[in-house]
Amino acid sequence: MGQVTVRVNGYGHTIGCKDGEEQHVLNLVAQIEEKVRVIRSMGGQFSESRMLLHVALLLADEAGDLKDENAKLRAGAPVAAPAAAPTDPKLAERLARIAERIETLAESVARA
Repeated sequence: MGQVTVRVNGYGHTIGCKDGEEQHVLNLVAQIEEKVRVIRSMGGQFSESRMLLHVALLLADEAGDLKDENAKLRAGAPVAAPAAAPTDPKLAERLARIAERIETLAESVARA
């Protein structure tokens, strides 16, 4: 079994993978680290868990967009050209509101 040691948001992690998949894991970690840079560029202080929550939200949003485009392609509908990196100046505000909603929901579940 292969192993890769990576750094995400300044923290080292050893990740197990199948032999030969080490480069794939490194590529995935590079995508995660890019999202960490995006979140950091927005300013503010984030705990490790909150930072990774924001990263997960960005990746889930991208995955959702890809699923929607894939469904449209399968249905034969036209698909918009891929967009460049997000330039929405209110992205940080939107992500903060989403994170707050998730935290509120998590607190409600914890109380139930």
